[in-house]
Amino acid sequence: MGFRSHAFTSLFLHALLLCCLSLEQARAAQFYNVSGLKGRKQVSGCNFFQGQWVFDASYPLYDSSSCPFIDAEFDCQKYGRPDKQYLKYAWKPNSCDLPRFDGGEFLRRWRGKKIMFVGDSLSLNSWESLSCLIHASVPNIKASVARRDTLSYVSFQDYSFTLLLYRTPYLVDLEKESVGRVLNLDSIKGGNTWKEVDVLIFNTWHWWTHTGKSQPWDYIREGSNLYEDMDRLTAFSKGLTTWANWVDNNIDPTKTKVFFQGISPTHYLGKEWNMPKKNCKGEVQPLPGSSYPAGAPPATAVVNNVLSKIKNPVYLLDITTLSQLRKDGHPSSYSGNHPGNDCSHWCLPGLPDTWNQLFYAAIM
Repeated sequence: MGFRSHAFTSLFLHALLLCCLSLEQARAAQFYNVSGLKGRKQVSGCNFFQGQWVFDASYPLYDSSSCPFIDAEFDCQKYGRPDKQYLKYAWKPNSCDLPRFDGGEFLRRWRGKKIMFVGDSLSLNSWESLSCLIHASVPNIKASVARRDTLSYVSFQDYSFTLLLYRTPYLVDLEKESVGRVLNLDSIKGGNTWKEVDVLIFNTWHWWTHTGKSQPWDYIREGSNLYEDMDRLTAFSKGLTTWANWVDNNIDPTKTKVFFQGISPTHYLGKEWNMPKKNCKGEVQPLPGSSYPAGAPPATAVVNNVLSKIKNPVYLLDITTLSQLRKDGHPSSYSGNHPGNDCSHWCLPGLPDTWNQLFYAAIM
């Protein structure tokens, strides 16, 4: 059981993926361009993900104090954030309007169905956001909630509709073996829980970058080989390919719609938006325009590459660039359950509500 040093480097993979990205995007467009899904109020051919943030006095879409589903770590207003301007921005696509979320219509369309978010704490962020959006539209609806480590749900009983959350930060398995905690790039055992759901929304990336004490594994397994470490983009690509194979082998696209939520950015490094001494703390408004000075994070190229090869339809909610512009949207120090400066997650109400509006536009 010898340990091997891995031959790939981040620089090589990044360059390789970027050079192939345009071709891969063209090949994958039929799968992940959700603007190609003809939905009510959609303009044919509109790309919902290209646009800018505009002030909208009608926002936010709900009040955090009236939503019973928000965890302390996302409830920025409750935990002392003094400004409210960040709540007043709406995403405006360049060539069409994004449909406003209608929870009543959503529940009628998905009566008797199950929708599941699968992934890390950003899936938790999204799950709580969608629960709040629905609750705000039909505040007197009967709902039940169960919160567990791995599987949680909100059930809107009047419509027999269930919104689930399955926590798995890597999508692939993290297991205990005799040598310690092992991240298995080839294995997805939790997938049996995902099979009988009508809509799946997957997300992963943030935990792949963790090192030191915040890294929850001791070794990486690929086949019969154990590694003490691996280039993280390489590992991410291998794990995401295992997930893609799982989707192709286990999902019937006539019964289940599959979405992949794109890479959610962090804002710890102000140099990314040409303010090298800053991070998200104290930021009160989005960046203007439609592009982010630092460009796309390398993980987006991995996502595009994997989705270009998948056989089943998987629709990419391409939230990366529009989220990069929201340096003002993080809890920073106004989190009830996340010590320090959180520039990874997002306040609720806030940016994840826009992610769910994009999901709503695609699925309705």
